[in-house]
Amino acid sequence: MDWLSHLNYWHWLLLGLILILLEVFSPGVYFLWLGLAAIAVGILYGALPDLPWQIQLLSYAALSLSSILLARYWLKRHPIQTDQPCLNRRGEQYIGRIFTLHAPIQHGQGKIQVDDTRWKIQGADCPVGSLVQVT
Repeated sequence: MDWLSHLNYWHWLLLGLILILLEVFSPGVYFLWLGLAAIAVGILYGALPDLPWQIQLLSYAALSLSSILLARYWLKRHPIQTDQPCLNRRGEQYIGRIFTLHAPIQHGQGKIQVDDTRWKIQGADCPVGSLVQVT
Protein backbone atom coordinates (compact mmCIF):
# COMPACT_ATOMS: atom_id res chain seq x y z
CA MET A 1 0.00 0.00 0.00
CA ASP A 2 3.05 2.25 0.17
CA TRP A 3 2.85 2.89 -3.57
CA LEU A 4 -0.53 4.62 -3.09
CA SER A 5 1.15 7.44 -1.19
CA HIS A 6 3.21 8.21 -4.31
CA LEU A 7 0.23 8.86 -6.59
CA ASN A 8 0.45 12.06 -8.64
CA TYR A 9 -2.23 13.91 -10.57
CA TRP A 10 -0.87 12.55 -13.85
CA HIS A 11 -1.45 8.98 -12.64
CA TRP A 12 -5.15 9.79 -12.37
CA LEU A 13 -5.17 11.53 -15.74
CA LEU A 14 -3.44 8.57 -17.35
CA LEU A 15 -5.86 6.13 -15.70
CA GLY A 16 -8.77 8.22 -16.98
CA LEU A 17 -7.44 8.23 -20.54
CA ILE A 18 -6.81 4.48 -20.44
CA LEU A 19 -10.35 3.82 -19.19
CA ILE A 20 -11.86 6.05 -21.86
CA LEU A 21 -9.76 4.28 -24.49
CA LEU A 22 -10.96 0.94 -23.11
CA GLU A 23 -14.52 2.16 -23.66
CA VAL A 24 -13.88 2.13 -27.40
CA PHE A 25 -13.14 -1.60 -27.34
CA SER A 26 -15.85 -2.79 -24.96
CA PRO A 27 -19.63 -2.91 -25.00
CA GLY A 28 -21.56 -0.77 -22.58
CA VAL A 29 -20.76 2.69 -21.32
CA TYR A 30 -19.26 2.11 -17.89
CA PHE A 31 -15.58 2.70 -18.63
CA LEU A 32 -16.40 6.19 -19.91
CA TRP A 33 -17.80 7.27 -16.55
CA LEU A 34 -14.98 5.62 -14.62
CA GLY A 35 -12.47 7.38 -16.87
CA LEU A 36 -14.15 10.75 -16.42
CA ALA A 37 -14.15 10.23 -12.65
CA ALA A 38 -10.41 9.47 -12.72
CA ILE A 39 -9.74 12.61 -14.78
CA ALA A 40 -11.81 14.65 -12.30
CA VAL A 41 -9.74 13.27 -9.41
CA GLY A 42 -6.57 14.11 -11.35
CA ILE A 43 -7.74 17.69 -11.82
CA LEU A 44 -8.78 17.89 -8.15
CA TYR A 45 -5.41 16.52 -7.03
CA GLY A 46 -3.62 18.91 -9.37
CA ALA A 47 -5.44 21.81 -7.68
CA LEU A 48 -4.94 20.38 -4.17
CA PRO A 49 -1.56 18.59 -4.19
CA ASP A 50 -1.64 17.86 -0.43
CA LEU A 51 -4.69 15.60 -0.80
CA PRO A 52 -4.00 12.26 0.98
CA TRP A 53 -4.31 9.09 -1.10
CA GLN A 54 -7.23 7.88 1.02
CA ILE A 55 -9.24 10.96 0.05
CA GLN A 56 -8.20 10.50 -3.58
CA LEU A 57 -9.51 6.93 -3.61
CA LEU A 58 -12.71 7.86 -1.78
CA SER A 59 -13.23 10.75 -4.22
CA TYR A 60 -12.70 8.40 -7.15
CA ALA A 61 -15.17 5.87 -5.75
CA ALA A 62 -17.79 8.54 -5.05
CA LEU A 63 -17.35 10.22 -8.43
CA SER A 64 -17.44 6.89 -10.28
CA LEU A 65 -20.60 5.75 -8.56
CA SER A 66 -22.37 9.08 -8.85
CA SER A 67 -21.46 9.53 -12.52
CA ILE A 68 -22.74 6.04 -13.40
CA LEU A 69 -25.97 6.59 -11.46
CA LEU A 70 -26.50 10.02 -13.02
CA ALA A 71 -25.90 8.64 -16.50
CA ARG A 72 -28.38 5.81 -15.92
CA TYR A 73 -30.96 8.27 -14.58
CA TRP A 74 -30.43 10.59 -17.55
CA LEU A 75 -30.72 7.77 -20.10
CA LYS A 76 -33.92 6.48 -18.51
CA ARG A 77 -35.50 9.91 -18.82
CA HIS A 78 -33.98 10.65 -22.25
CA PRO A 79 -33.71 7.34 -24.14
CA ILE A 80 -31.60 7.23 -27.27
CA GLN A 81 -33.79 7.53 -30.36
CA THR A 82 -33.01 5.11 -33.18
CA ASP A 83 -34.58 4.04 -36.45
CA GLN A 84 -33.87 0.37 -35.55
CA PRO A 85 -35.02 -0.12 -31.94
CA CYS A 86 -34.91 -3.94 -32.20
CA LEU A 87 -31.36 -4.12 -33.51
CA ASN A 88 -29.46 -6.87 -31.63
CA ARG A 89 -32.73 -8.07 -30.08
CA ARG A 90 -33.52 -10.87 -32.49
CA GLY A 91 -36.64 -12.16 -30.75
CA GLU A 92 -38.27 -8.73 -30.69
CA GLN A 93 -37.75 -8.32 -34.44
CA TYR A 94 -40.41 -10.98 -35.09
CA ILE A 95 -43.18 -9.47 -32.96
CA GLY A 96 -46.14 -8.64 -35.17
CA ARG A 97 -44.96 -10.72 -38.14
CA ILE A 98 -47.25 -13.36 -39.61
CA PHE A 99 -46.00 -16.88 -40.43
CA THR A 100 -47.51 -20.07 -41.80
CA LEU A 101 -47.63 -23.10 -39.53
CA HIS A 102 -45.14 -25.77 -40.56
CA ALA A 103 -46.46 -28.30 -38.04
CA PRO A 104 -49.93 -28.17 -36.47
CA ILE A 105 -50.36 -26.69 -33.03
CA GLN A 106 -51.51 -29.60 -30.89
CA HIS A 107 -51.83 -29.43 -27.14
CA GLY A 108 -50.52 -25.84 -27.33
CA GLN A 109 -47.26 -26.70 -29.17
CA GLY A 110 -46.40 -26.33 -32.87
CA LYS A 111 -43.71 -25.19 -35.33
CA ILE A 112 -43.31 -22.38 -37.84
CA GLN A 113 -40.72 -21.75 -40.51
CA VAL A 114 -38.88 -18.46 -39.85
CA ASP A 115 -36.50 -17.69 -42.69
CA ASP A 116 -34.23 -20.77 -42.72
CA THR A 117 -35.05 -22.05 -39.22
CA ARG A 118 -37.95 -23.87 -37.61
CA TRP A 119 -39.17 -22.34 -34.39
CA LYS A 120 -41.18 -24.02 -31.68
CA ILE A 121 -44.27 -21.97 -30.80
CA GLN A 122 -47.12 -22.02 -28.32
CA GLY A 123 -50.72 -21.11 -28.96
CA ALA A 124 -54.24 -22.32 -29.54
CA ASP A 125 -54.56 -25.58 -31.52
CA CYS A 126 -54.51 -24.92 -35.30
CA PRO A 127 -54.04 -27.06 -38.43
CA VAL A 128 -50.97 -27.00 -40.71
CA GLY A 129 -50.99 -24.03 -43.10
CA SER A 130 -52.77 -21.66 -40.70
CA LEU A 131 -51.43 -18.13 -40.45
CA VAL A 132 -50.16 -17.17 -36.99
CA GLN A 133 -48.95 -13.84 -35.68
CA VAL A 134 -46.04 -13.56 -33.26
CA THR A 135 -46.99 -11.76 -30.04
